[in-house]
Amino acid sequence: MSEPADSGEPPPELRLTTAEWGLWQAFRNGTEHDLRCGEPELDDPNGDHPWGPERTVRARVIALLLLHGPPPLLGRVASLHLTGALVTGCLDLAGGSVEPYFELRSCRFEDEVRMPEARVNTARFVDCYLPRFDAARLTTDGDLHLPRCSIPEGIKLTDATIGTDLLLNEATVGSGRRTRAIAADGVHVSQELQASLLVTDGQVSLRGAAVGSSLHMFGSVLRNPRGRVALYAPQMTVDQVASFADAGRTNALQLYGATPPTGTRYDFSTQGGTRWRTKHFECTGGMVLDDGRFGSSLVIDNARLEMQRDQELSLRRITTPELTFTPQLPERGLVVLSGAGVEKLMDRASSWPQDHRLWMAGFTYAHAIPKEGHFNVRERLQWINAATAEYAPEPYEQLAAMYRNSGEDTNARIVLLAKQRRRRETLPLPGKVWGVLQDWTVAYGYRPAQAALWMAVLWLTGALLFEAHRPAALKDGEAPHWNATLYALDLLLPVISFGQDTAWDPAGGYQWIAAVLVLAGWVLATTVAAGATRLLRRQ
Repeated sequence: MSEPADSGEPPPELRLTTAEWGLWQAFRNGTEHDLRCGEPELDDPNGDHPWGPERTVRARVIALLLLHGPPPLLGRVASLHLTGALVTGCLDLAGGSVEPYFELRSCRFEDEVRMPEARVNTARFVDCYLPRFDAARLTTDGDLHLPRCSIPEGIKLTDATIGTDLLLNEATVGSGRRTRAIAADGVHVSQELQASLLVTDGQVSLRGAAVGSSLHMFGSVLRNPRGRVALYAPQMTVDQVASFADAGRTNALQLYGATPPTGTRYDFSTQGGTRWRTKHFECTGGMVLDDGRFGSSLVIDNARLEMQRDQELSLRRITTPELTFTPQLPERGLVVLSGAGVEKLMDRASSWPQDHRLWMAGFTYAHAIPKEGHFNVRERLQWINAATAEYAPEPYEQLAAMYRNSGEDTNARIVLLAKQRRRRETLPLPGKVWGVLQDWTVAYGYRPAQAALWMAVLWLTGALLFEAHRPAALKDGEAPHWNATLYALDLLLPVISFGQDTAWDPAGGYQWIAAVLVLAGWVLATTVAAGATRLLRRQ
């Protein structure tokens, strides 16, 4: 194809139609070329109404304007603004360098748009029908916008580099022949990746994606009925917040605002504005965010997760200062937090699955704060039990450390006591018997008040027994005045001596009673002393 002359006239061999001639002049003038008829039903790019030649523009003409377009009119900036056109043929910009700004609105493409390894400034496709969008290794200096577009054969942005924002709000992607709705492994977005109110049919793959600001999926619906995973995003890095949550009152202003450029079309308010509607985030299929790094927080709030038994919400080895985990309870599937590390966990008791569908071996957190309602220590222990089909000490020790660091030493001891009781279930019969004895007497040392009560009972019992059966003196004339209460206390208390235990010589079975009091005294007094030491240390 010949290049346009310096005069700005199109090559004669192009034989431009009226619609194309208007686009050529609008490009030089930097103005919009609008081919809509004005009736919403007829102008719908997803509709069945045919668009005639008066609205038809060849893709080769658009490519010529973008790659080798004519010079602008004096005082103007050349740019392509096309609205309401039927674009025939494949718009192929592969490997090209596009300098002019271009924006296509409400257009219907007969064939795919190809931009692999192209370089552009800012590209916008708004409310368009595109059979497929292939832009692998695309580089943009500005934005890439695809809001409200219908793309049945999917989007390919593998290893693309987006200079500012990537917008997919309200797009409908997938349900064609391909198993992936969005293939964006290794995509790099310098600022925000906005995919709110997105609807996908097929896998969304963001493996190794990097987002310089935030990732928002407010009210999006991700479905993959033909595979195990609906969102596959391991090793993803988000410098600020990643949100998988409702679209509603709290973020309506953001969605109504300037992104997409004309805002969202979803109406969050009912007729008359008396109530606000909420659009839930839904995921049918597994979600994999393994090894992700989230600089500010990861939010999974009120999300509806529909999984099969072999599917997972997998957060293995993620790292984030704050994890908000308050989805609706999934009926099936696993929630996996193995190896994850967070500073603050904000959760809800009813969001965690039961029946050992929660795995969190090696999960560490410094603080656990219920976002809604209460989440007391008994419920936390049920949470751990649900996560450990077999005994594992780490979850108990992690929870106890969290309570201890928060100054809740009583709760920490309750957790460690529960750990010992759970461990006892794994021991052979002699170990179980010894464990029951320790639990019954001193509660494994975690309830010093219980040990003190046993000491009081033994003291009283010993005092009554020895008052009724006074032992003989070791040396006649040298024994102190007999006091059964002090004698029993002398036997129970280690180290401390009132001079009674060494002066009297019990005989027969009372020797065994004295020995039992001495041994019990060592065990119980040590437990009481340990509890007192912990109390003094806290104070």
